[in-house]
Amino acid sequence: MSVPAKKRPASAGKRRRSHLALKKVKLVKCPKCDKPIRPHHACPNCGVYNGRDVIKFKDEKKSKSKKSEKK
Repeated sequence: MSVPAKKRPASAGKRRRSHLALKKVKLVKCPKCDKPIRPHHACPNCGVYNGRDVIKFKDEKKSKSKKSEKK
């Protein structure tokens, strides 16, 4: 049976919560655009992961010109 919370020392609660502390996010440079990214994640700026393009971005200039042609 567990010990009631009031009879436990304060240090016991602090030791239990010690793993909940926030850690710094480690960043590396994107090999293509040199922006900081998280390791083992695709670059949100250029869409490259492991030397390959994995995220396709729409070309903003083309989409703007299509909208102006429709008007």
